[in-house]
Amino acid sequence: MNLNQIKTLTPTTDADRRNTKPWTVDEVAALFELPFNDLIFRAQQVHRDNFDPNAIQLSSLLSIKTGGCEEDCKYCPQSAHFDTGLKAEKLLPLEEVLDAARAAKASGATRFCMGAAWRSPKERHIEQIGEMISEVKALGMETCLTAGMLDDVQAEQLKDAGLDYYNHNLDTSPEFYGQIITTRTYQDRLDTLGRVRHVGLKVCTGGIVGMGETRRQRAGLIVQLANLDPYPESVPINNLVQVEGTPLAGTQRLDPFEFVRMIAIARICMPRAMVRLSAGREEMPESLQSLCFLAGANSMFYGDRLLTTSNPQAEKDRLLLSRLGMHCATETESKVKVVN
Repeated sequence: MNLNQIKTLTPTTDADRRNTKPWTVDEVAALFELPFNDLIFRAQQVHRDNFDPNAIQLSSLLSIKTGGCEEDCKYCPQSAHFDTGLKAEKLLPLEEVLDAARAAKASGATRFCMGAAWRSPKERHIEQIGEMISEVKALGMETCLTAGMLDDVQAEQLKDAGLDYYNHNLDTSPEFYGQIITTRTYQDRLDTLGRVRHVGLKVCTGGIVGMGETRRQRAGLIVQLANLDPYPESVPINNLVQVEGTPLAGTQRLDPFEFVRMIAIARICMPRAMVRLSAGREEMPESLQSLCFLAGANSMFYGDRLLTTSNPQAEKDRLLLSRLGMHCATETESKVKVVN
């Protein structure tokens, strides 16, 4: 399949995406096979059709409940199944969360993401987190939460508290999923996303690459994300951070250009999503991060830490964006008018 044929498969609006046939793995695999320059050119075209190409949205991430998770995700240092030296902790107090949110806002972040290491939250947790959400919203920041599986009532309670986004990653393709996680099914993840969407919350869902999956399995993850109706507003693409003590420590590292391809294809298949450069930036040279921005990444995690792993320091990030002539913006500010 050549570049001109691929163009007919890449709509530039949400409406177009819903009105065309679903993406197939073969179609997305064909994108992966394009010459690198052709792929990046196409992704940049789609990006410019929908966003200010020099704007990036900054998100800060705080672990509000660390460690002791019941799930056996092989990449995760917070799993109780693995000995990574990480101790289980209780939910952070409200004021500590607010202090972190204020610091994130002062550094330029516009979205504050909270992560809790649970299989699923209990009712008392929802009440406490609801207060955190309301207070962070009062600071003028967007809010995002990841806390495992939700039922219908919990999703509604989080919406009522003012939550903007709920993050629940698919992680990988259905075909590879069983090699990474056995304690939660792929359908469990899809069901939570459906409940989140049903109550009117925005969906944040993506995956991790570099876990030993094949290129076709990476295509399978993109297909799952792009064929959600509608596709996610926020798509985090994570490069595996290998943590000693987890089963994936020592996995052969992904070719950096393959990671950039993943960003570009996410942009092509989900034109108006915020494609988020997420975990793994600490190990990426600035040149590689810049290629990711060129490929269509327009959001990134910002600050000194993610949940339990390090992240490039905020000052270093600001300097890089300045050198690239890029500026910080909210999701709304970065969107351009699409002319149909």
